[in-house]
Amino acid sequence: MLFSPMGFPECLREWEDLEKSFHQIQDTHRLYKQKLEDVTKLQDSCSGAIARQRKKLEELTASLGECKQNHPAVQLNPEDVDAIAEMESSIKERADTFSEMEAFLPKKNGLYLSLVLGNVNVTLLNKQSKFAYKDEYEKFKLVLTVILFVFSFTCRLLFSYRALDALFNFLMVWYYCTLTIRETILISNGSRIKGWWVLHHYVSAFQSGVMLTWPEGALYQMFRNQFLTYCLYQSVVHFLQYYYQSGCLYRLRALGEKHNMDITVEGFQSWMWRGLTFLLPFLFFGHFWQLYNSVTLFQMFQLPECKEWQVVMCSCSYLVLFLGNFFTTVGVVYEKYMNNPDKAKSL
Repeated sequence: MLFSPMGFPECLREWEDLEKSFHQIQDTHRLYKQKLEDVTKLQDSCSGAIARQRKKLEELTASLGECKQNHPAVQLNPEDVDAIAEMESSIKERADTFSEMEAFLPKKNGLYLSLVLGNVNVTLLNKQSKFAYKDEYEKFKLVLTVILFVFSFTCRLLFSYRALDALFNFLMVWYYCTLTIRETILISNGSRIKGWWVLHHYVSAFQSGVMLTWPEGALYQMFRNQFLTYCLYQSVVHFLQYYYQSGCLYRLRALGEKHNMDITVEGFQSWMWRGLTFLLPFLFFGHFWQLYNSVTLFQMFQLPECKEWQVVMCSCSYLVLFLGNFFTTVGVVYEKYMNNPDKAKSL
């Protein structure tokens, strides 16, 4: 019903205006669909051209290698040697350029995303959407870190109910599974998340799932307080990492020294050497706490009354987490120290 009384002539004029607007909307939508088809054709054309040039560059690289083997540098003209070196350098730069181009082109999902999401295109086609998704991922981690801290604090110091513990572990499973999906989408959109910092979320999801299925009993109660205290400490460290890493990443991006799609991680990477080395003691303490959890669970597994398979599986999970976190962090520190020992000592 109209809010103001209108006569028939006014209603007729309003309808005619709406008709004109409707036809304009139809034309705009028709143009939008045409442009969308054009974009799809351009995407296919660009992806095909990149694939063809990549193949030709691989063949050219192999041919250049054969030329250097069949014609040593002493038999080649200085101009030829310089030309080969320049071509090899350009080929490496072109591979990086292609990777940046493909970050804005649809690509086939990997096995994990195909199993979880199916054949859905997860490539975001503009920088604003990519940055918005990355920022939303960072906010998700921060909010869930705070929630997990409150949850673990409640379970550890206020209430001791198995149902509440199960809810906490279910939240951990959901959190880590969601992180693995979001990180895989970020990788598809150009984020450089590599190695252990991707794998350790899968291990954490598995470990949380095992804790979720651990039935109530004497052994569970024996490990419960140690586990919840560890979760409290882990949440505090994750919050510190997010707070300081996000600030450091912002400064490095402003200086042009970091990629715009780089994200905070639950560990230590080479770029953190500039200003974040104070986090290392907290990280190493957490790593050795994981080892302590593994040893404690292994000792519990050797008890005669131990019948639960969850004990040994959690022990193995914590051992894998310790080994991965510890040696990855030590490797980063060692590499940084060897590359620039004077600067490392000053820090």
